[in-house]
Amino acid sequence: MTSEGRKKAKKNEWVVVVTGLSGSGKSTAIKAFEDLDFFCVDNLPVLLLPDFLNLREESSGELWHIALGMDIRERRFLDSYPKIFNELWNRGIELEILFLDATDDTLQRRFSQTRRKHPMAGTGTVLDGIRAERERLKDLKRMATRVLDTSNTNVHELKRMINSLYAVFPDQETLHIHVLSFGFKYGVPTQADVVMDVRFLPNPFFLDHLRNLDGTNEPVIDFVLKQEQTKLFLEKFTDLVSYLLPRYREEGKSYLTIAIGCTGGRHRSVVISEQLRERLAGEGYTVTTDHRDVAVA
Repeated sequence: MTSEGRKKAKKNEWVVVVTGLSGSGKSTAIKAFEDLDFFCVDNLPVLLLPDFLNLREESSGELWHIALGMDIRERRFLDSYPKIFNELWNRGIELEILFLDATDDTLQRRFSQTRRKHPMAGTGTVLDGIRAERERLKDLKRMATRVLDTSNTNVHELKRMINSLYAVFPDQETLHIHVLSFGFKYGVPTQADVVMDVRFLPNPFFLDHLRNLDGTNEPVIDFVLKQEQTKLFLEKFTDLVSYLLPRYREEGKSYLTIAIGCTGGRHRSVVISEQLRERLAGEGYTVTTDHRDVAVA
C-alpha cells in the first residue's frame, strides 16, 4: 500500500480481506466479523472485488463495513491479488489485508483433528501441503496490513481479538442477556446456559388469595420480596451473576440465557426473574425476560 493510498483512504469505507494459511482460523474470523455486523462474503473471486466495491459505492450507503474471505481456494487469487489490491489502495479504498498465520505443527494438528485434506497436499502429506502453501503466500503475508498468529488461540480467543480490533461501535461487544422463568414440572429449558432453582423460597401457591395470581401481580411480588431469605438470595445471586457475565463475554458469548425455575413457573421464578432483570439492567446490561409457564393451567 502506497503512502498516498493510505492518505486517501476513508474511515467510513472499511473493507477487510481475510486471508492466510489453510487451518489458521479464517472461517472463525469471518463469523466474528458477521457478529460485528460486517457484510461478509467468503471465497469471493479476487477479480470481482473492484466491481463489487463499485456496486457498494453506488448502493444506498449501507454496506460500509465489509469482510471478504479470499485465499487459494479461488484459482486466480495468487496470480491476481497484487495488481487488484494495489489498484484499490491507489483509489483510496481503505483495504485492510488481515493475514492469519500459525506454526506448521499447529496447522498439522488442526488438520489431523478435523481429518480434512489440505488443499495443496496433492499426493503428499499434510505437512507438504502446509509448506507449499506457506511458500506461495509469503509475498501476500509481506503485503498484509495486519498479521495475526493463531497458534495459541482457540476460537473464542480469536473472536475476542477480532472484536477488539474491528468493533465499529463500542456496544457491539455487549452481552445480551435473556432471563427465562419456568416450572420444573414442565421440564428445564433446553436453551438455558445457567439454571437457578428457587423452589426453596416460600411458595405463594399455598395461600388461597395468591394461588390464582402470578408473579407479575403486586400481591405475589410483595409476598415473595418481603421474605428475608429472598432478600439475601437476590443479593448473593446478583453478585454471582455480575461476576460471571464478564467471564462469559470474554469466552466469546454474545447471548446468554439464565433460566430461573420454581415448581410451576407461575410465582417465585417470575418474581425473581424480573428482579434480576432490573438489577442487571441497572448495571448497564441489555436484558430481556420471558415467562414460559406463567399461562399454563
